[in-house]
Amino acid sequence: MAQITVRLNGYSYTIGCQDGEERYLQDLARQVERRIERVRGLGTQGGEAWTLVMASLLMADELHDLAKEILPSTTSERVQRADRLIAENEAREQKLNLLAERAEGIAAELESA
Repeated sequence: MAQITVRLNGYSYTIGCQDGEERYLQDLARQVERRIERVRGLGTQGGEAWTLVMASLLMADELHDLAKEILPSTTSERVQRADRLIAENEAREQKLNLLAERAEGIAAELESA
């Protein structure tokens, strides 16, 4: 098991992780530190625990918004999202077919030249 040290809110923490996950954990720590900087940017004063709680709440809010976007709550919203995704995929398929036809036409012209 690997161990890395991350700095959050000016403090160092040693964290254990699976071998090979060190970079991933460092990336997570950078994301947390960005939220901490946002909290500090609000100009409010609080101790380390308060700052970390506020950063956690910011991240939880972001996750909540993403979950609402990805996983609609009602059956009607899920059906609407599925219909929209199907329509988008059909449009992409039509574009790909047109591009394939154009590519075949160009290839045929090159062969006959």
